[in-house]
Amino acid sequence: MSTSPIEAAIGQPSELPDSLDDAAEIAASNTAAFAEASGPMSRCRVDFDTSAGDETFTALKSSTEFMQKYVTALSYSIVPGLQARRQDEMMRFAQAKSELMNMGLQNVNEDDDDDEGSSSEQLSDDIKAKRDSLLQILNDGGRDPENKEWKGPKVRIYFPDEGSAALARRDWKIDAPPGDALVPPCVEFSSCGGIQYQDISNDMAILFFCPRASEAESVEEILIKSEETLMDNLAVTVFVNPVLVDMGITGFGLSGRMLRERLIDGLVNTYYLRTLAWGALTRRWPSAFSVWQEDENVEGGYRLIRAQDTLPSNPEVEDIYDMENGDKDRPSEGPGVLNALGDFVNGMMRL
Repeated sequence: MSTSPIEAAIGQPSELPDSLDDAAEIAASNTAAFAEASGPMSRCRVDFDTSAGDETFTALKSSTEFMQKYVTALSYSIVPGLQARRQDEMMRFAQAKSELMNMGLQNVNEDDDDDEGSSSEQLSDDIKAKRDSLLQILNDGGRDPENKEWKGPKVRIYFPDEGSAALARRDWKIDAPPGDALVPPCVEFSSCGGIQYQDISNDMAILFFCPRASEAESVEEILIKSEETLMDNLAVTVFVNPVLVDMGITGFGLSGRMLRERLIDGLVNTYYLRTLAWGALTRRWPSAFSVWQEDENVEGGYRLIRAQDTLPSNPEVEDIYDMENGDKDRPSEGPGVLNALGDFVNGMMRL
C-alpha cells in the first residue's frame, strides 16, 4: 500500500528555508496542501518572526514583505484561472516585444503605386499606430485592456485597522501592471475595525494579518459571518502572526480561555519560523516542529537538535538548548548575535 506525501512527511524534521522568498513559497504551498486535505472552511495559522527579539518594528511592519510574497504564492496556488491569466499576460508581453523588435529591423519597401490611400505617408501612420499599440501592451505588462478587472474568486486580507489597510491599498500597487504589482489582482484589502461594507460573496480565502487582542471580537464576528455566507465556497482562513490573547486586554481568565478555545486552539500551524539568538525554530506542515542550532562545522550552517509534534514554549526551547549544550555555551544576548545567523536569515533581515 503506497504512502501519500502528507503521510510520509508526518513526524519528519522541518528544514529551514534558504531565503525570504523560499519561506513564503513554502508557507503558501503548505497552506494550499492543508486546505485541500482538510476541505472547505479549513482554518490554519502562519507564524513568521525573524526579529530574534529585536522589537524595533511592529510585527505587521516587519512581516509585510513576507506577507506580500506569501499571499501572491498562495493566490496562484489556489485561485482558479489566476495562473492562466498570468501566463496569457506573459505571452502577450513577449509577443509584443518580439513584434516591436521586428518592426525596428524592417524597412518599408511597399509599392506606392497601389490603390489610393496606400501612400508611404499613410503606411507610416499605420506603422506608428501599431507601434504605439505594442508599446502600450508592454507598459501594461501584457494585461488585456478589455479585461483589466479581475472577476474571478478573491483573496481578502483583513488588516488590524483601516489605516494599515489604506496604506496597503496605496503601497502594494494592486492596480499597477502585473510586473509592478506586489500582489495579484484577485487580492482585496479590508480592516477588522469599522463597518464591514465590502462585498464578500466572491471570497474564497480570507487572511487576518497580525490581528491583535483589541480586534479579537471583530475578528471572530468577521470569521463567523464569512463562513455562514460563503460556506463551502470558502476554501481556507489563515491567521498570520496572530496575537489575539493579551493579559492587558483579554487576560488569561475565563474570557481569555474561552477565546482560545473558540478561535485559537484549533488552528493548525501550516508554517512556523522564528529566529533565535542561537538558531531557529521552524515547522512545515505536516512535518514536526524542529529546533535548529547554528553550527559552522556542518553543511548549511545549522544542525538539528530536536524535532517534536507540538510547538515548544519559550522555556522549553531554552531547555532544549541547555540540554544540548549546557548553560556555559549559551550565546550572549544582544544585537551583535544577529550577525551570526545563517544565509537564510540574512535574506530575511531586509524586512
